[in-house]
Formats: sequence, structure tokens, C-alpha cells
Amino acid sequence: MVEQNEITSRALKFIARNVALPQRVRLEAQIQLSTMPNYTRTNQLNSRCVDSGRGKGVLRDFRLCRYQFREQALSGLLTGVKKGVW
Repeated sequence: MVEQNEITSRALKFIARNVALPQRVRLEAQIQLSTMPNYTRTNQLNSRCVDSGRGKGVLRDFRLCRYQFREQALSGLLTGVKKGVW
């Protein structure tokens, strides 16, 4: 969804930040930006698990949440990861 709405959001951001345009036009662009759904924003995609979509407990190196990381590591799907024994 981010890719589909990228052109629209960039255009609205440009209009909202352009000081040469009238205040009313800039305000309307800003309102349209704020009413766009959350899943169309790029910062909503950062730190998300690629399998489950979970936003908390994500390991950046693997882009997996801790639960999915554990499941895949125990089943041997992640190369170079093995269970630590102390």
C-alpha cells in the first residue's frame, strides 16, 4: 500500500511545505495527508516482522519477531543460528 500511495503522499507533502502557495491550499493538503490510512505511511513499516507483521520484539538482523525467530531457529530454517548451551 505504501508503494501505491507514494506519489500521492509525496505530492501532498510538497504542497503542504511549499511556502509560495496560499495558506488554504497548504492546509487542505495537510488535512488530506492526515486522513490517509496508517498503513500507507513508510514509518509504519519499520521494525515489522516479515512473517507475522508484529511490531514489537523484532530482531533487526533477521526482521523477525522473537517468537518467529525462535520457531525458525529451532526448526533449522535460519542458517548460522543454533541453540546456545551454557
